[in-house]
Amino acid sequence: MAENNRAAAASRTRLLLLTAVNARMDAGSSPTGIVGRSLARQLLDAGDRVRVLAESDQVDGWPDGVEVVEGSITRPLEHVQVYDDVDGVFLAGASPTTVRNALDLAGGAGVRRIVVLSSHGPEYEERYPPETWFWLSIERAVEGSGMEWVHIRPSAVMGAVIEGTYPATGSDWPETIRGEGTVREAHLDGGHYPFIHEDDLAAVALAALRTDDHVGAVLEAVGLPISSRSRVASIARAVGRDIVAIEVTPDHSRASWRRRGWPDSGIDVTLYALEEYGTRLADLTQWTLDQRPTVREIIGRPLRDFDGWAVENARLFR
Repeated sequence: MAENNRAAAASRTRLLLLTAVNARMDAGSSPTGIVGRSLARQLLDAGDRVRVLAESDQVDGWPDGVEVVEGSITRPLEHVQVYDDVDGVFLAGASPTTVRNALDLAGGAGVRRIVVLSSHGPEYEERYPPETWFWLSIERAVEGSGMEWVHIRPSAVMGAVIEGTYPATGSDWPETIRGEGTVREAHLDGGHYPFIHEDDLAAVALAALRTDDHVGAVLEAVGLPISSRSRVASIARAVGRDIVAIEVTPDHSRASWRRRGWPDSGIDVTLYALEEYGTRLADLTQWTLDQRPTVREIIGRPLRDFDGWAVENARLFR
């Protein structure tokens, strides 16, 4: 009887599919593995089942109980059965060239909802020809799929430095802090950048998957702008030693980031945002505060701050 009850309970439990891709340095890319692992933990805690379609560098480190399938959302026709019995998909790392194939497979398998991990500001792509769209192309394809949809447009993720994804700012800090106790970066004094903790972004995705409150909505999962110098100070407190912060020219940062493999598109966005948020800090902070629903309203708790993130990840900088 007990076994029958467990089987009946399992049959009522939703199965959610998460996708994760290897680190990308392209502008607007979020760390899909870090966010996905946090989301998987939260879904399991909520009583759901989780399946993951993960590229080669992302197959490890998932919580116990997660079913991991090695493969890529960018090659959906190779993984037709991954959608079997799935209720909702957290679509992270999709490609505009193949997303419609993935959506056709999902819809054909009876998937009810697609939650897109998009990027901050894809509406600006509308200024350019549709053949140049990336994030907006993915969003539009999902909207036309016939399934329920939610788009999440996040700001930069604090944990991006762990996975080596956008943004370029701070990408070399673990190396230079460990090796020299130094940070060198453009716009260090006035520069600001909006960051959200990966657990908060995952909690937004949880709400989008598990409730009907946000169907058909674009959720701006944005954190408040943080100054570059305050981020350095947070890390210094977390590791318990002084860090020398040196402001350099934008050309110096550009050359350094290029050596690390960042494309010009990601570098341009980083330098622009650091300067723009610094110059228009009050206006852009107010824009963040004016978003409805707020991230706090969506997740039902205060957002996690960079001080806490630095303490949790102090090992990166020691």
